[in-house]
Amino acid sequence: MEKTVRILNEEGLHARPAGVFVKKALEFQSSIEVRVCGVAKNGKSIMALMGLGLTKDAEITIVATGPDATAAVEALADLVSKKFHI
Repeated sequence: MEKTVRILNEEGLHARPAGVFVKKALEFQSSIEVRVCGVAKNGKSIMALMGLGLTKDAEITIVATGPDATAAVEALADLVSKKFHI
C-alpha cells in the first residue's frame, strides 16, 4: 500500500514532526518507508526522516508492507495532511 502526500508545515519535516511521524509509525507491525525523488528511507527512524531534508510542499510517498499496511499508510498520510497535529 502506498500514498503520496505533501508536507504542509511551514518549517518542513524538522525534529518535532519527524518524531510525531515515527511515534505513529511504530504503532504498526508493517514495514514503513518514506520515498522522495527515488530515495527510500525507513519511516520508523527519526534520523532517516530528518536526513531527507524535507521542506514545505515536498511530496513524499508513504509505503507500507505487512499485515496492517493499509491502516498504517492511511494513519500516517492523515497525520501529514493535518500538519502532524502541531
